[in-house]
Amino acid sequence: MRKLAVLVTLMFCMTSLITSAVANAGVVTRIKDVAKVQGVRSNQLVGYGLVIGLNGTGDSSKNIETVQSLSSMLKSFGVIVSAAQLQAKNVAAVMVTAELPPFTKSGDTIDITVSSMGDAKDLQGGVLLQTPLKAANGQVYAVGQGPVVTGGFSVASAGNSQSKNHPTVGRMTNGAIVERDVDTKLAVNGAITLSLSQPDFTTANRMSEAIDERFGGISNARDPGTVVVNVPSQYDGNLVGFVAALEEIRINPDNIAKIVINERTGTIVMGQNVSIDEVAVAQGGLSIRITKNNDVSQPSQFATVGSTVTNSNTTVDVKEDKANIITLPATARVGDVVNALNTIGATPRDIISILQAMKAAGAVHADLQII
Repeated sequence: MRKLAVLVTLMFCMTSLITSAVANAGVVTRIKDVAKVQGVRSNQLVGYGLVIGLNGTGDSSKNIETVQSLSSMLKSFGVIVSAAQLQAKNVAAVMVTAELPPFTKSGDTIDITVSSMGDAKDLQGGVLLQTPLKAANGQVYAVGQGPVVTGGFSVASAGNSQSKNHPTVGRMTNGAIVERDVDTKLAVNGAITLSLSQPDFTTANRMSEAIDERFGGISNARDPGTVVVNVPSQYDGNLVGFVAALEEIRINPDNIAKIVINERTGTIVMGQNVSIDEVAVAQGGLSIRITKNNDVSQPSQFATVGSTVTNSNTTVDVKEDKANIITLPATARVGDVVNALNTIGATPRDIISILQAMKAAGAVHADLQII
């Protein structure tokens, strides 16, 4: 009776462990973390401008574009000065870049980056003049202006110079004002399209099933990277609430087995789905040492002939360390692979070579990606 009780207890513990392992086999996450609504995206802006007020660290007279831009700017204010009469050492020509977030409205402010395009030494202390920022369609969506902060410096004196960070690139927090609204449509023809960050057939199908389980048959996995969701009638006029409800649905995303290797740093990252066939791995070292000694040979004391000569004796010593051989069982997981390779004392670079050889032998069932 006592043995039976112990056996029942062991079976219960094993069942609990198996259940826990199955529950932890996949990571459950929100749709919000693996997909986004198609059309909700940022837009890049770019503009050309001038930074003035520099303490002699601006562009030299060799930069014709800076002098011409300065002359054109003064002309717009009624000051007629030829380019040949201007010295631009306190002015720098710059390119201004920014990212326009989705749903930005007119009057909002965005951050901008100011980068010198000439031979200016430092933009610290300068002021960016009003600069229109255009999108790829050529339309102006924002205007930037204000003091430039570089977060660095560059000092030179008597042939010596010191610099910190990049003084020719500055960041302006809330440095541009949005002048045009961004037209973003959440739904097209009564449907919302979700785009997966990592296209996958299984993940797209699971996402569609989870949505249908919550709202009924309203979704369709069109392809591995797209799931189309029809807006239910109860959410007419409340697209934001519907999208928020979609984003909170939890799914178990799937990914292909992949091993990412960075040979420069010796970093190896393996996913949980990596498996291998039964394979034997040997890891050992071969050491060869060659030494050379010079011996002097002289004739005997009473010899009538002969002379002193020098002989070279070369010794070759070959030492082969005992190879460490370990067998990895079939369907081993990533933890088994790492533990087994660590057992034989393999370094990260050894593991890289071993994994490449195992992949070439067809024993590793994973995508081997080298970066």
